[in-house]
Formats: sequence, structure tokens, C-alpha cells
Amino acid sequence: MAEKRYLFTPGPTPVPPEVLAATSQPIVHHRGRDFKPIYKRCLERLAQVFRTETEVLLYTSSGTGTLEAATANLCSPGERIVVVSAGYFGERWAAIGETYGCDVDHLRYEWGENPAPNDLAARLKELGGATTVFVTQSETSTGVVADVRSLAAVAKAAGALVCVDAISSLGAVPCETDQWHLDVVVSGSQKALMTPPGLAMTTVSDAAWKARERATLPRYYFDWERTRDAQRKLDAAFTPAVSIVIGLDVALGLLLERGLDAAFDHHIRLGRACREGVKAMGLELFSPDEDSSAVVTAVRMPEGIDADELLLDLRDRFGITFAPGQGPLKGRILRIGHIGFFDVFDITTALAGLELGLTEAGADVERGVAVTRALETYERAPA
Repeated sequence: MAEKRYLFTPGPTPVPPEVLAATSQPIVHHRGRDFKPIYKRCLERLAQVFRTETEVLLYTSSGTGTLEAATANLCSPGERIVVVSAGYFGERWAAIGETYGCDVDHLRYEWGENPAPNDLAARLKELGGATTVFVTQSETSTGVVADVRSLAAVAKAAGALVCVDAISSLGAVPCETDQWHLDVVVSGSQKALMTPPGLAMTTVSDAAWKARERATLPRYYFDWERTRDAQRKLDAAFTPAVSIVIGLDVALGLLLERGLDAAFDHHIRLGRACREGVKAMGLELFSPDEDSSAVVTAVRMPEGIDADELLLDLRDRFGITFAPGQGPLKGRILRIGHIGFFDVFDITTALAGLELGLTEAGADVERGVAVTRALETYERAPA
């Protein structure tokens, strides 16, 4: 087993030393004066990252917890909702809706396709409307980043609320909660926010709060009102993951100090460098070859190469961890994450490791060009 470890997944992602140091501090009580100022600042910083004037609700859970919270707070049994999906995590939106007894109309695309606003408009017209539309901004199972702004405009024009899974996209690509009129946006700590797993957060628009008053699905831990009322007193409704909140506060400070726009540009450049390096080896991309694919690069495996076997070999011998394909893509692709605490030398390490692993597995790849191509590409600033 390799001693040095390299994490190149779209979540969890590497964590800055300052954040790790903050999470290792002695535990403080969540209702004490040591924690409350940090809690308050963290919530305020989250609102800046979401680019919203509304309160952000913070939960100790994975991102899926706030996906479920959106359904539980907005919907009633038998209510028609539309789920737009083109991959594993869009399917999760649908599964949650079905679990809660909603009438789920599933606008499903082939994995790797990018949802089209015109299709959503046609489906909503055909249905005679829906109460809520659920979309995924960054589908990390495929590398596709959807045009949430256009999808949301279509949904709002049809009188529907809009819920967005921005778990892996918040902080990596633009997500303008207020400007794009997004009713609910959910995210998680362990992606572009550069913090260990364990926290999830959600925004709630005025229209979504009104819908909550009519919704009849059961909720307790994920009841938005209970969390909002407690946060207004800086007294969490339930014991939060104190150490991770402290770490998240530091990570958000780093992100905002750098500037969100600078972070977006950086991620575009990392995505470009990764894709160009992959192509230089002679490999085929599964994710789109465009700047929107700034979160993860999905790579098709050459004929005769099992991606899962390659991943195990890279992990065990070189300490390199990529993400496997999911669902129908299992064994066919691998995914290289490049969000959060990444720089171009992480990209070159990932490419060099992939090149070595594929060569030793017998694949016919171009040797010695991927790293150079990636560095040259990164040096060129986004247009």
C-alpha cells in the first residue's frame, strides 16, 4: 500500500491545512459564548456564497439530507412534481419524491446528456403544470453541469417552484440564488466548500416558505421552521457538528477572501487542463468538452480496460484515488474531480498516475504529453 495519498474525487475533496487545524481544536459547547460568534459568522458567510439575502439553514447531515428536507417541506402526498435528471443524482431526487408519495413526473435523459429548457417547457405544458421542479446543477456521475438559470426561468414561467441540487457546484461554478429566482438551493460541506463531510445547507425563498405552510408531508429533524427559529437565536435546533462548523467557517473565509469569481475562473482553468491532458493521451472524454464542465472530468476507458480494476490498482500501488463510474457507467469510466482545494499540480499528478496505470494495464496511450498539455492549457486564462 502506498504511504502518500492523493484524493481526486468530486467529494469528499482535499481540505486546506487551516481548515483541518480548525477542526482539531478542543471541542466547545454549541450553546456557549465560544461557539455562537463562529456560528453566526458561518451562517452569514454561507449566504454570501449562495449569493442570497435570505437565511441559510445549516444541518448536520450529508447533502442528501437537505434534498429530502426540500421534498418534505414543500410537498404533499399525491402532489405532482417534475424531476429533471440525467444521471445518478437526478435519479436520487426522483427516488426521494417517490418515497414520500409524490406524483413524480420524471423528465429523464440519457446519462451524459445535458437537460434542455425547451424540453422542460414542453413537459410542463403537456402536464398542465406542476407545483415544483427539481433539478441537479452539477451531475457528478457524468460531469455535466446543467443550465440551471434557463431551466429555472422555464419552471417559474409555468408557476412552479424550483429546487436545485448544488451539492457539488456551490463555490465551483456560478449559482446565483436570488438573481436566478431559485426557491431552494442545497449544498454540502465536502465538495467545493473544502470542508470534511458532515454538514449540509439550504436556502429557502419567500415563495418556498409559503408553500411549506400548505405542505402536509411529515418532517421533524429536517423541518425548516424548527431550524430557522433556532438559528435566529444562534441556538441550533439540534446538536451541530461543532468542529466541522468551525472548519467550514475558516474554509468559507478562504473562499470569500479569494473571491467567488476568481474561484469560478480557477475551476474553469482546472477543467480545461484536465480535459486537454486526457485528450493528449488519446483518451475519449465522457463529460462535455466545454468550460461548464469545471467540476469533474469523466473519462471513457480504452477497449479491454476495466475502470474499477484500474482504480483499485492506482489506489493500492500509488495512493491515487479517482471516482468510479456509477449505475450503467460502472467499469466503463472513471471520474477525476477538481473542485475545492485543488491546483494545477494536482491535475498533473492525476494525469501522470492515470497514464502510468493505463500503460501498465496494456492500454495504447500517448506517453509523456499529458502533463505538458495540461500545464500549457492552465496558463491560458479563461476568455
